[in-house]
Amino acid sequence: MYKLLGSLKSYLKWQDIQTDNAVFRLHNSFTTVLLLTCSLIITATQYVGQPISCIVNGVPPHVVNTFCWIHSTFTMPDAFRRQVGREVAHPGVANDFGDEDAKKYYTYYQWVCFVLFFQAMACYTPKFLWNKFEGGLMRMIVMGLNITICTREEKEAKRDALLDYLIKHVKRHKLYAIRYWACEVLCCINIIVQMYLMNRFFDGEFLSYGTNIMKLSDVPQEQRVDPMVYVFPRVTKCTFHKYGASGSLQKHDSLCILPLNIVNEKTYVFIWFWFWILLVLLIGLMVFRACIIFMPKFRPRLLNARNRMIPMEICRSLSRKLDIGDWWLIYMLGRNLDPVIYKDVMSEFAKQVEPSKHDRAK
Repeated sequence: MYKLLGSLKSYLKWQDIQTDNAVFRLHNSFTTVLLLTCSLIITATQYVGQPISCIVNGVPPHVVNTFCWIHSTFTMPDAFRRQVGREVAHPGVANDFGDEDAKKYYTYYQWVCFVLFFQAMACYTPKFLWNKFEGGLMRMIVMGLNITICTREEKEAKRDALLDYLIKHVKRHKLYAIRYWACEVLCCINIIVQMYLMNRFFDGEFLSYGTNIMKLSDVPQEQRVDPMVYVFPRVTKCTFHKYGASGSLQKHDSLCILPLNIVNEKTYVFIWFWFWILLVLLIGLMVFRACIIFMPKFRPRLLNARNRMIPMEICRSLSRKLDIGDWWLIYMLGRNLDPVIYKDVMSEFAKQVEPSKHDRAK
């Protein structure tokens, strides 16, 4: 188990060349590792420990355990509102009186580890696509200029090569920027879709899962009912039928303990809070990107904020002369180049780049 979890650290390693945003990495790297870790822990608990243990008379326990694990267990939703120890034995456990419609069956706990794995793959998909689209372009044009330990001649040669690339490839990076922003939008869509599907997976209980837990702090201790037992009940019922010695049908009512749900409920409490935080960050990122695209006057300030050594006049000149794709490329270059080299390259680039048609018309 330790080796499996240790192998996930490669997803969190520091990138010497950054082609994306911190929020983008939180979605693609951290969330992927988080979901895979949860999946591995639940898998280990499910298949190494005892995921279910049922109390029943007249039938071998291992038979009932296997049957109830495969065919699901149930609770009586009305029993959650009754007092434990007086009206019911456990939350959600009461006599069904043969009313099948009153029962709530639970089958999803068998699939939690698999669902978490596929959620992790969905979170990694935008990063996979962006790596394919990006194709190592940023690393190629940076040429190690993010590290200042090199000879003066080598540094000048690489700087001239970078400047030559930027001049010769003006107006050829719009698709580069659009593809990256599309991957960011995909991250936001992925989180929204996952939250919707998790809500369906848990019979409409997921979206209010965290808020119900937070409301619990305002309820007096003697009146508290743990909201997590509605989603992941720890004690449930299971009905097992078999034939008796004379061929008559016998019904065995069993009480089942689900220790795995203790792990499940804590896992999804954390996931609920993390997904809402991530959704807010992604929506904020979408607003920020919209400002970059639709508010050109915003771009010079961002370039200047990236490197304060570049005068605002140069930032305005570059933002005016370049289209959105080229602007995005030099903006990301500021994150990967040595600050002094970046200042020199941008100053020279602003002198040599041709103004746009819109700029010439002015």
